[in-house]
Amino acid sequence: MKTAVSIPDGLFRRAEELARRLGKSRSQVYREALAEWVARRDRAAVTVALNDVVEELDAGVEAWSAEAARRALERSEW
Repeated sequence: MKTAVSIPDGLFRRAEELARRLGKSRSQVYREALAEWVARRDRAAVTVALNDVVEELDAGVEAWSAEAARRALERSEW
């Protein structure tokens, strides 16, 4: 979809320079910027992303804890 927006001249120049440095079109830079801005404000998406990270870390911690406990028990005299 095409749309028209008004932005300050300075911001336009900065976006142009960024697009040039990244080798991207102006439209691509604006699309990516807007997508990131919207995603950062979507509370549900942030919650899902954080839950994914916690689940991933929990799995690693459980495996690490089990291995640490096993090694500690092997060194202990019973």
